[in-house]
Order: sequence, then C-alpha cells, then structure tokens
Amino acid sequence: MAKDNLKSKSPVKTAGRWRRIRQAVQVLALLLFLYLLVGTRQESSTFLPHDLFFRLDPLVGISAMVAGREWLGSLALGGVTLLLAFVVGRAWCGWICPLGTILDWTPARRPRRNRLDIPSYWRQVKHLVLFTILLGAILGSMTLLVLEPITMLFRTIASVFLPAFNVIVTTAETWLYNVKLLQPPLEWFDSLVRGWLLTEQPFFWPNLAVASVLVGVLALNAVRPRFWCRYLCPLGALLGLVSRIACVRPSLDEARCTACQRCALLCPTGAISPNSKFAVSPAECTLCLDCIAACPTEAISFQGQLGLAARQHHDPSRRQFFASIGAAVAGALVLRIAPVLRRASPSLIRPPGTSEEQLLSGCIRCGECIKVCPTGGLQPSLSAAGWEGLWTPTLIPRLGYCDYSCNSCGRVCPTGVIPNLSLSEKRQKVLGVASIDQKRCIPWADGLDCIVCEEMCPIPQKAIQLEEQMVTNSHGETTTVLRPTVIQDLCIGCGICEQQCPLDGEAAIRVYPVGNINL
Repeated sequence: MAKDNLKSKSPVKTAGRWRRIRQAVQVLALLLFLYLLVGTRQESSTFLPHDLFFRLDPLVGISAMVAGREWLGSLALGGVTLLLAFVVGRAWCGWICPLGTILDWTPARRPRRNRLDIPSYWRQVKHLVLFTILLGAILGSMTLLVLEPITMLFRTIASVFLPAFNVIVTTAETWLYNVKLLQPPLEWFDSLVRGWLLTEQPFFWPNLAVASVLVGVLALNAVRPRFWCRYLCPLGALLGLVSRIACVRPSLDEARCTACQRCALLCPTGAISPNSKFAVSPAECTLCLDCIAACPTEAISFQGQLGLAARQHHDPSRRQFFASIGAAVAGALVLRIAPVLRRASPSLIRPPGTSEEQLLSGCIRCGECIKVCPTGGLQPSLSAAGWEGLWTPTLIPRLGYCDYSCNSCGRVCPTGVIPNLSLSEKRQKVLGVASIDQKRCIPWADGLDCIVCEEMCPIPQKAIQLEEQMVTNSHGETTTVLRPTVIQDLCIGCGICEQQCPLDGEAAIRVYPVGNINL
C-alpha cells in the first residue's frame, strides 16, 4: 500500500494530471477568445471586456503606448502577463494563447532522432521582429504589429472567416429552403445563429491576403511543431526574454538522464537540447509538461530559483543579440521613412473622429472596429494606404456605409485611436463629401427620375437635394426631371448614397475625403 501511494505521487503522474488541466485551460481560453470575438457587435455586451486578450497582451500595450506617446490604462493588464512570465516562464504561450492552442491542434511534422532541430540562430528571427516592432513604435510606426499573434487571429476571423461562413451558410440555407420538409429546422437554426454568428458583413475578396498570413503560420507546422512560436512570434520573444529570469524553471537531473531523447522528440518548441546534455531552455519552454510525462527516469522537474538562466545552445550570443538589434533599427527606419512604404492616402475614408496620422501611429490592426461595423463598410486597407498603413481600417461605401445611428467602432477600439464619441458627437464628424458623376447619374445622363440617394440621406436637412429641371429626352420630348445635387456644407460622407446607388459597378455618386472630391 505504501508503495502504491508513493507511486501515485510520482512526478510523471502529477505531470499527467497537470497536462490534462493545461489542455482544459487551453480549450476554455480559446472558447473565451471566440466568445468575446463574436460578442463584439453593435449594441451587445459580454460579461468580460470584449478586448480582454488585447489588454492582457504586453506587446500590444507597450507598442501602443510608445507609439501614441500616452498612458493607456486599459492596456496596462499586459503587466500581469509579464509578471506571470517572471514567475513561471512562458506559461501564456502553452496554456492561454489561442493561436498557440490552434497550433497544438494543427498536424505537425515531428523531428526524427538525431535530426532534432533547425539551426539555433533561426530563433533570432523572432527577436528581430520584436525589436523592429518596438523600435518602429518609438518612431511612430505600428506596421509590423500585423504579426502580433492575438491581433493576427482576431483580425483574420473577424474580416475573413466569419464573413465567409456567413456566405456559405446563407447560400446553403437558400438552396435547402426549397425542400419544404427542411424549412422548419432551417428557420430554427437561422433564428439561433443570425445576428451573432451570422452577420451582414460582406465577404471582401481582397481580404484573402489577410487570411494568407494565418494560413502560412499554420502551414509552417509542416516543418516543425509550433514553428511560429519557436522562430517567428514577437510576443513569444518578449515573454522568452522575461522567462530567462523566471522564478520557476525547468531543471534536469543529469545523473538520472539516460539520453533516450524522448523529451527532445516530444517538446513542441524544441526547448530541450540533445547537444547540451538535454538541458531545458526556460526562454523557450512553454510549460506543456510533455517532457516530464514522457521521461522514464523522472529526470526533469520544475524548480524555484532566482537569477539568470544558464546559457543554452540556442540562447542568443552577444554578437547575435546586437546583430538583431542593428537589423531591427535599420528595418524600423526603412518602414518609417522610405517614401515607397510611407505615402499619403488621399482616397481613403477613415472611421469617424480619427485621422491618417493617428491611425498610422496608434492602430494595432486588431480588427475590432471591422468586426463591430454593422454594415460591413469598414475593411482592412491594402495597398492604397502604403506599407505603413497596411490593414488599418478604411470605409468602403460600396460595401457598406457608416450607420448614422452607430458609434460602435469608437466604443470597441482598444487604443482609443478611434475616439469613443457620443452618438451626437459622432454625427458631427465629417468623413468625406459626396460627389455626383453626372455622366453616370441616371437623372443627369439619361433624363430619367431616380431619387434613391436623396431618400437614403440620413441628414435631417438632407445633404442631397433634388432640383426640378426641364430636359429634352432622346425622342425630342421635353419633360421634367428631378436631379440630385450635393450640399457639401451638410454632407458628412457617411456613404449610404454610394452604397444604395442602383447602378451596377461603380456608383454614380461617390464619397471622397474632404479636399479630394475631384479624384
């Protein structure tokens, strides 16, 4: 009996229980992330802040505060994550990060015995990305934050996967609804998911470029498990630097180790080095506990200690470290000052209350505003904003307009770069000015009545007004036509007129930023 009790308390069995707990925490954290994501919509609330994961992300908080030159209290929770890394290392990566969980579930190519890892200097890439992001933030550029894992995942699901799911489900429902027997369950299903999982956001084909980054990250698992976490993730690099002085670290009892290589083969981040007597690097370990459960001699454990960890085979040498910083400085300068990469975007319509410069220096490219936009008009910008403005939000009126009764984008913006305006304040913000192309407008070009734009204009005084004019049609007959005219002093550029214009293709009335009406 005593022997059985001793065996039940062995590190292997204890690690097995903790592994199951870790897997449960991973599932719960991913479900919470998805719940907060789908709960980010107009006139809805969640029991936790919708941007909780962004608040807990120290890289987002540091970058936003440095680039914006202001303290953002809502993002200060990232300090909790750094404190967690100081205590138990990169537990965030192995237990909480939703992208890390998805990578764990993605099929991966395990290294073969005696070919356990890619050269260690490749791990410096994630430090290079991290330093470039931080130095870019100092210079007022947030471009490379598109590679931050939480923003990457949220942005892709919000702007690509959910709209695609909406199109697929809606198309399938329309087709299946022709079968009378299926109509009741289809109506029940649609009433269940419509509004929170299925929205009115259109699928915008150029956003496949947004999805390609996440798809590429998942595809790299074919090279090594968690390739992204090992070699590329800037958040992982930041937490890894803190984890080098973590209080609780993995430790190896060399006297017990038989060099069987099971731990190194199973380690998802390659934190165990066969070439360094199977020492475990605390900067790379994500506390998955797979090594402890696999070790037949119970040689690996986690112990409390203070101070710097011993250098491992893939810890950055001083030369590599300074080389990464030097390359990051050069990269950040190029991103900030190169005219090809940084250019004005006169044709872009930005969310209410913000400006081009504010977006470039403060937008974290998270996709919160895109997800909450009820009409789907806000989309991540592509080449029109230049490299520095990549995937910052822009209004595309032909897809969707800025709802006159909505101020949600400012309410959900984690950094406040889109100000949280009251509805009355938001209605006073001018996004642009509408302009009529008389060569395409039906009343002007064809002499036929069309009053859609005037009817749709939400301004109480009507920024689009109709003028009765006598015209001669193609048959030589004189008739009266109501022709629309834009009152520029009243127009706020909401874009509903452009979105509702009945012409196919380009609308006859378009919204341009103020000062660029003739573009």
